[in-house]
Amino acid sequence: MPQTSVILIDESNFYFKLKDLGLDNQLNFNFQKFTTHIAAKHKNISTIYYIGAVRTKTDFHTRKLHAKQQKLFKYLSSQNIKYSLGYLLESNGVMHEKGVDIQIAVDMLINSYENRIDRIILISSDTDLIPAIKQVQKLGKQVTYVGFKHKPSRALINICSDYVLLSRRDLDEFYLF
Repeated sequence: MPQTSVILIDESNFYFKLKDLGLDNQLNFNFQKFTTHIAAKHKNISTIYYIGAVRTKTDFHTRKLHAKQQKLFKYLSSQNIKYSLGYLLESNGVMHEKGVDIQIAVDMLINSYENRIDRIILISSDTDLIPAIKQVQKLGKQVTYVGFKHKPSRALINICSDYVLLSRRDLDEFYLF
């Protein structure tokens, strides 16, 4: 019987790592094919994409970002990817994502304590998640870290049960160029 898994994607980490590779158009990314590939031999029960919501404001730039994000939500839904919203906080003209890491940690713990899964596949390089990872592992669950070869998190490589590091070449097959 295959292990059950949940895939948790930290949008900010994922987007900026893809952008570093010149692959920032998520509306051309086949999430369904990607998550099937990442889950490999595990039965994936759910994929959740964690993202800070753009709030609508009157300025043109924010309205444009909001419209783009709404397209992304529709696209994710069409590929059977759930999304969970944090929020964006502007500070000195720079947007900062808030509430996403804690949502990921809570979902890791709920899925583990309620024995829904055997494995969490974590697509994030955020070391703030290490306490949740340790707790999940104490419950006998496996955590696979999925990162990127050009900017891996050594801390997550060392703490997680196993890891996968992706290169540009690995990702090309999931793009609908």
